[in-house]
Amino acid sequence: MAQSAAHPGARTVMDAHNCYPYYEWWYDRIDRALSAGTPLAIEQDLAWYTDKKTGKSWSIVTHGLPGEGNEPTMKQYFFERVRPIVEQALRDGNHGDWPIITLNLDFKTEEPAHLRAVFALLNEYKDWLITAQRTADGTTPQPLDIRPILVLTGESDAQEKVFYNEVPVGAKLLVFGAAHTNTKNKMAAPEILEPARATNYRRWWNNPWGVVEESGQNKAGDWTKEDNLRLRALVEHAHQNGLWIRFYTLDGVDNKQDLSCHGWFSGYQFGSYAAAEARWRAALEAGVDYIASDQYEALGKFIKENTQH
Repeated sequence: MAQSAAHPGARTVMDAHNCYPYYEWWYDRIDRALSAGTPLAIEQDLAWYTDKKTGKSWSIVTHGLPGEGNEPTMKQYFFERVRPIVEQALRDGNHGDWPIITLNLDFKTEEPAHLRAVFALLNEYKDWLITAQRTADGTTPQPLDIRPILVLTGESDAQEKVFYNEVPVGAKLLVFGAAHTNTKNKMAAPEILEPARATNYRRWWNNPWGVVEESGQNKAGDWTKEDNLRLRALVEHAHQNGLWIRFYTLDGVDNKQDLSCHGWFSGYQFGSYAAAEARWRAALEAGVDYIASDQYEALGKFIKENTQH
């Protein structure tokens, strides 16, 4: 079975940032993301909501608390929405393009009960998920059993405890954590920012764009040769250490009135579409695995049009 897409540096995909509703707005985000075509990544923010009347708690897809209790669950909003796509992929088999979807979990609250509830949900869909065997020695990445969905999560030790430490030796890992990042100096050398190789659990590296251009999106200025060399050094370091690498969030609009109506926010704006596109191109050429953006359709189209097949 072909497995060429399931290793760091194999390809670049659009990562649909904040791909969930805000209150009653933007319920179409997941449809917009999927309209860009596969492969892609979809970010889901999760929080643990407790109903004050009943005392019952459950995981909701939301940017944060307090919630109202009517927010979608990840089962409803993500898994059942992608069911037709995944089941078709399973019928077709892996032609080297799996995973077709990377599910990127961003936990806004990390109660042990919340993490265990999400792990239980992942178990319901384990036949869809890329897995690896949990071994006694976690320092060496074990081979991946390639399926249509790859699940990634954050770098916190609380998540590692539930998603790795509590998994019995010989059982399957269903979700893979991010490498720890040393954030004291975001412009430090790559090996200081991220000093470790991939482990069986920690297999990716998640970065704000500020580690490339220190001033961040709003004050980035022109894209320079020095910026490009910095980006390439970070990507090369990640791939040499067996890690997928993601950068967030690369947006650019020419008309500021386009922001809120689409659910885009000013903090991630480079100031123009051309400025964002220059970074997209540089990231694609450098081999970044996941480019996160709120402009799903535009970035998805850009990657497809500029990727050699």
